[in-house]
Amino acid sequence: MMRYILLSLFFIITFHTHANTTKLVLTAYLADSNNNTGIAVIVCPGGSYSWLDMKTEGNGVAEWLQANGINAYVLKYRVATVAAYITGFRVLGIGHKYPDMLEDVEAALEYVYKHAHQDGVDPKKIGVMGFSAGGHLCMSSYVYNHTLYKPNFLCPIYPVVSLSHEEFTHRRSRRGALGVWRQWNKVMQDSLSIEKHITPDCPPVFLVNCKDDPIVKYQNSELLDSALTANHVPHVYTQYLTGGHGFGASVSKGTSESQQWKQTFLQWILNLNQ
Repeated sequence: MMRYILLSLFFIITFHTHANTTKLVLTAYLADSNNNTGIAVIVCPGGSYSWLDMKTEGNGVAEWLQANGINAYVLKYRVATVAAYITGFRVLGIGHKYPDMLEDVEAALEYVYKHAHQDGVDPKKIGVMGFSAGGHLCMSSYVYNHTLYKPNFLCPIYPVVSLSHEEFTHRRSRRGALGVWRQWNKVMQDSLSIEKHITPDCPPVFLVNCKDDPIVKYQNSELLDSALTANHVPHVYTQYLTGGHGFGASVSKGTSESQQWKQTFLQWILNLNQ
């Protein structure tokens, strides 16, 4: 009995993409059939595009979503790796950089859409949530996605947004995404600055950050909020005064104020998908 319970909590997926160029690694946390809302969320952990916080911003988030009737898929997308970031190995072409991570989230969307029926997912209720650099990838999953598999909603949490605004850019994420040389390429910086590429057909967005964030400057979220507003994109933006960075769905990290985002999100997502 215990073995069955453990196996039912999650399973790991390997799936070759449509281009058959990479192996997708997802960990699926499917909602109990008696509590399944039909909603699916692909979770993108943060880590400056150089590592992945799989515990706090990945599996911990998925367990919380699953407990609330939401099917979650934690994406282990390709990143630079800490060693490549620190040593600059990618000068020699070693390590991952953009667009590898974009291809991974596109492949994750493809998988969830193609397996929606068997997983108890409504194809009209598939979205992406990301934290920090994963928030940038979350928004990229629509902004730069040229496949047939688009998210129906987006949830960037304390996201990296601009790669070109020198005052606000999270430079570690920019280097993680672009590599040693391309991080200084102005065309690449502009091309991957989310706030410059929002269009009116962007799906609804749930955006959260904290003003005391010591890692990703809070102005990143304000830039995104302004771009969404200017393009009349339906969205909810909540800025907490306290909470810092990296709290994910943890009950011990952040503050009592920032931890409110989880209940606010559940209300928003259920209303959106009625």
